[in-house]
Amino acid sequence: MDWLVSVSHVRVLADGEVLFHDGDEATCFHVLVSGGLVVTKVVDGREEVLTRHSTEEETAAADEHDGKPTAAHRFTGELPLLTDGSYVATASASGPETTVVAYPKPVFFEMLTRCNGVAAVLIPVLAWRIKSSEVQARKRATVEALGTLAAGLAHELNNPAAAVARAAQELVPALERLTATAYGWGAAATAAERDVLEHLAGELDRLPPPETTDPLAQADAEEEITDWAEEAGAGRPELLGAGASDLGLELSWLLERLEGIGEAALPDALDHLAALLEARSLAAELRAAGPRISQLVAATRDYANLDRAPEQRFAVTDGLENTLVVLRSKLTGITIVRAYDPDLPELTGYPGELNQVWTNLVDNAAEAMEGAGTLTLRCYAEGVCMVVEITDTGRGIPEDVLPRIFEPFYTTKDVGKGTGLGLHLSYRIVTQRHHGSITARSRPGETRMLVRLPLAG
Repeated sequence: MDWLVSVSHVRVLADGEVLFHDGDEATCFHVLVSGGLVVTKVVDGREEVLTRHSTEEETAAADEHDGKPTAAHRFTGELPLLTDGSYVATASASGPETTVVAYPKPVFFEMLTRCNGVAAVLIPVLAWRIKSSEVQARKRATVEALGTLAAGLAHELNNPAAAVARAAQELVPALERLTATAYGWGAAATAAERDVLEHLAGELDRLPPPETTDPLAQADAEEEITDWAEEAGAGRPELLGAGASDLGLELSWLLERLEGIGEAALPDALDHLAALLEARSLAAELRAAGPRISQLVAATRDYANLDRAPEQRFAVTDGLENTLVVLRSKLTGITIVRAYDPDLPELTGYPGELNQVWTNLVDNAAEAMEGAGTLTLRCYAEGVCMVVEITDTGRGIPEDVLPRIFEPFYTTKDVGKGTGLGLHLSYRIVTQRHHGSITARSRPGETRMLVRLPLAG
């Protein structure tokens, strides 16, 4: 006891005074003698309270609902000392006067050997803290995954939803124009002329979409058709030019198929043809947007693994593709390369949990490439395992850091931008839940994450 007193340093903290900051090098083991401490961490710009330590029995008892041992209230800072790392959170005084006894790192390790009772108290608390941190991280990962899912879905739904809204808004006046021009064309045309336009409309239905689109050539064709239609007396020449050029048509094609319609009926024919092209274009937009929305909903359902048994047979590539859909907004400017072997066997496992792994790895790769680079996804069978490789052309992971990336609380991101548990949870899902392995290889310009999953489940 005399030795413990001689090697200690007493600190008296005012309310709100910081004992240590998140990310600071761990230098001391701290014992709370009186008062209280609030342990916080900034995650994605938000300060979250992780836990509170107090020497007051009532306050400490209120914190036992999550299984927190009573002894856990009386000391802090041991975990980063044991892992030779930095403090993983910020500890601040709570109350008018908080007294803390600090023991430097060398003293802490000597204390473990000289005072057997310390280890007996410390180890159960250490186990609880690691478990509690993983539970909190898993909850946070679930919330972040839902946020990512919601953001990705909203981003992807925006285009087809906007197309549906615009087409629906324009469809009513377009149908009114179609009806009006139909009356005019019916009154002006002969039976033979009506056959000509009917044959042209049928041919438009059978036209395949243009294989390539040259914006300059399309603009020239639109201008040429518009000028000709205006000279022919059409009421909406620009509508005809836009509709015909969108289908890849040229003026010569139209002239050839409009032969047989006299000059007197030609303006009404062109107006009716323009209204017909407009209505069909809007209908095509609606037809294209509907399946796109259905595909997004299906991808979201598969990604979240809703309404399914926890363990099932599944295709790994489906999870990878659904992850790309969900993270598409973060992959803007990045080239995606897929190298999936054909006839890949299915796996037995937990696809929803593996989707968290793919999301974590792809998200990290996108961040490393900073909006420019190549993301390569490979999937192949190797012996009794399925191998998934996720490779990016980002900045790479330093050689001295690489062996530690799967450790809990270890992160290479700036303070407040990472918990240090994303890759650790991915490691747990792959190794413990699926009995596989996950490894990393990295150099500047190439980082490769390899996940091996046993085919037998």
